[in-house]
Amino acid sequence: MFKNLWNQKNEKLFINSLGKSKYDFDLGSRVYTSRLIGSIPDLVMHGGGNTSCKTNKKNIFNETIRVICVKGSGWDLETIEAEGLPAIKLSPLLELRKLNKLSDEDMVNLQRANLLDSQSPNPSVETLLHAFLPHKFVDHTHATPFLILANLPNYRKIIEEIFGSELAVVPYIMPGFDLAKKAADIYDLQPDCKGLLLLNHGHFTWGETAKESYERVIKQTNKVQKWINKNLNTKKHFQKNLKIEKKELSFLSIIRGDIEKNSKDYNFVPTFDIRNDKKISNFLLRKDLNVLAKRGVASPDHVIRIKGNPLVLSKNFNEKEIVIKLNNFRNEYINYFKINKRRFKNKLKMLNPNPNVIWAPGVGLIGIGGDKKGAALVADIAEQNIHVMNYGEILGGYYPIKEKDQFDIEYWSLEQAKIKKTNPSLIRGKTVLITGAGGIIGREIAKVFNGEGANVFLVDKDLKSLQETHKLMNSNSTILQCDLTVSTAPKLIINSCLQMFGGVDILISNAGYAIESSILDLDIKTLKESFELNFFSHFNLAKEVSKVLINQSVGGKILFNVSKQAVNPGKNFGSYGLPKATLMFLLKQLALELGEYNISVNGVNADKIRSGLLTPTMIKKRSQSRGIDENQYMTSNLLAKEVEAKHVAEGFMSLAISERTSAHVLTIDGGNIEASLR
Repeated sequence: MFKNLWNQKNEKLFINSLGKSKYDFDLGSRVYTSRLIGSIPDLVMHGGGNTSCKTNKKNIFNETIRVICVKGSGWDLETIEAEGLPAIKLSPLLELRKLNKLSDEDMVNLQRANLLDSQSPNPSVETLLHAFLPHKFVDHTHATPFLILANLPNYRKIIEEIFGSELAVVPYIMPGFDLAKKAADIYDLQPDCKGLLLLNHGHFTWGETAKESYERVIKQTNKVQKWINKNLNTKKHFQKNLKIEKKELSFLSIIRGDIEKNSKDYNFVPTFDIRNDKKISNFLLRKDLNVLAKRGVASPDHVIRIKGNPLVLSKNFNEKEIVIKLNNFRNEYINYFKINKRRFKNKLKMLNPNPNVIWAPGVGLIGIGGDKKGAALVADIAEQNIHVMNYGEILGGYYPIKEKDQFDIEYWSLEQAKIKKTNPSLIRGKTVLITGAGGIIGREIAKVFNGEGANVFLVDKDLKSLQETHKLMNSNSTILQCDLTVSTAPKLIINSCLQMFGGVDILISNAGYAIESSILDLDIKTLKESFELNFFSHFNLAKEVSKVLINQSVGGKILFNVSKQAVNPGKNFGSYGLPKATLMFLLKQLALELGEYNISVNGVNADKIRSGLLTPTMIKKRSQSRGIDENQYMTSNLLAKEVEAKHVAEGFMSLAISERTSAHVLTIDGGNIEASLR
């Protein structure tokens, strides 16, 4: 059941943050309850739903005019601000109801022409529906209980049982002018109703205050949920005692690579988000899974995010089945596009024909997006859809919009206009595995790559430092505390990365630590410990990453932090230099062996970077031994400038985006002739 979260004190804070006019009061209360709705995923998903309020505002002539503030494109109700509810002159919108026809483009143009602020985002495509309803505050949601109800065949009987005459029903019509007129006409015939059910779409309600409208959302949704709970059949729709073989996660990289290879024209690098709780796992064991997969989406908004159908794998799928079914899915989608595009005079641009959702029994629901945030968004919506399907089938049948209506939404001109040609990105959406991510250099590397749009998988032994790095990242990131010298570490890291992102594109093997000791004083145990971290951890992880990259068969990058010590030994640093010199040879050898798979292997040779290796104490000690001050020591290079961790990070980025470089070590030291490679 849904909890009423309205709080007078919190509402007042929102109102006071805007101003003291009646307009500010209405808009503030509208923002507040919009956020309450958006905070509950089962009411609206990721930018779905919309809210509005009608109020008075002064124009530049100090005249009072009637406006409607309605959610703007690109805003999410959970985080919406006042500017996300642009004000539009209401009178011209109401005049549109007199028309018999209005194109989507003319509707958008007229709405924009009547914005009070020309810099505002485009108002919702359902603005006219909000405008034509006479109420001051209007809410539109896609609550899971209402989506179940909206797709049941016997909806009228159920509505009468739950609501009597309090809820009017609007037949399915594509969002826009026609739907707005029809909904208003139905309301006029039933003016005492307190809400609308839009078949195969969602729920509208209203009130004279934001509080009243919001509370009706909660109350009416809870009524439907109560009916669902009461009527759920206890019959199970999945096979009993069916044993599902646990899959090796390597199959994810095969799927990912296949999709990426077949998405070149769309500048798309796939990222996965996997869901596998008990409800999802049971759903994926239904006997009628393939039938349900062809039914379509619970609400028309969803098709834009998840396509009309998922790809369905069998309970015993293997690599051969994966390849066959991905090819079949693309061919079916291309055929679907060719058949339906004939109805359109305008030339449509086909969307990426690869699946956005995969149902994999025994593994889970896989959402596919351009980065982790996008994949999670797809998975959220796909998860809501399977719950609607599952309960709908139990309660009488799941019957969403037909293929024609689905295509009309998916290739809606207002959506097609958003498809723009973009320059291919060499890093956005890539998954980058970074070791030593809690250190100063690792942190800068993570900041640079994550800031450029990459997913980053951050690994370090020091949890506290790792968490500090993670705080600086966006949602396309995750961490794993792990000791790289443990024998099980490479497989743990790879499995965790596959589980989180579906694959990996770039390894930045950065972890390392230096112990100061002369060779004569160096004991074999210390040397072996140095080799474990400074060579073998790189060696073992690079091998595991190479297997994933080969499975994906779309190439990749392996980058090592080699260090100047591998080329220009420093006194008393033999225990560090020996494994680093071996690491540089590994770099060359891997480049030689992996080139045929389009995997490049490169490294960075950095010197005198303030980090966990070159500490303030060490800087002081070394500068004193040379008879110079600390600044001179740090700038003793050809450019006479200190090299910082960010410069090393930029070096890794340049190698990551380089398309024709392998077996190369990039020197970043401000110029040190003695350490130069020759």
